[in-house]
Amino acid sequence: MSETDDRKTFRVERSIAISAPAERVFDAIVDFHRWTDWSPWEGLDPNMARRYFGPDSGVGSVYEWEGKRKVGQGRMEIVDATAPTSIGVKLDFIKPFKSHSQTRFTLAPDNGGTNVTWAMTGPKTFATKVMGIFTTMDKLVGRDFEKGLAQLKAISER
Repeated sequence: MSETDDRKTFRVERSIAISAPAERVFDAIVDFHRWTDWSPWEGLDPNMARRYFGPDSGVGSVYEWEGKRKVGQGRMEIVDATAPTSIGVKLDFIKPFKSHSQTRFTLAPDNGGTNVTWAMTGPKTFATKVMGIFTTMDKLVGRDFEKGLAQLKAISER
């Protein structure tokens, strides 16, 4: 699925079938410490600074990062989590440009495994509208979601 037609908001969404129980997949998502195993952005800057706040996992846990241009600076906070079906994350980018969006992971039983959907929605800011002349949020983020989901699949199916 791709970007919405709404002129004020965007939506990027990707899904994957994982041959593992939802609980195992949920645990890898709801704990920011485990994102280093599967997040598509973790390998972009080996010297990236990471900070964790709040509980080790679940609602209220926070992950902040700061790195070179490709990863920039930002903050994520888990704002809701219903085991093992849904995780909501507030995502704030600080650099290279400010943006605020929501991401949601939805996990559903699928033929003995789990279908995982990763979606991001947010307002179209001036910066994203300018970028929209050349590309879409779906093209910018969609491949990263696909890579991350493939890596999540690999670690969950071990």
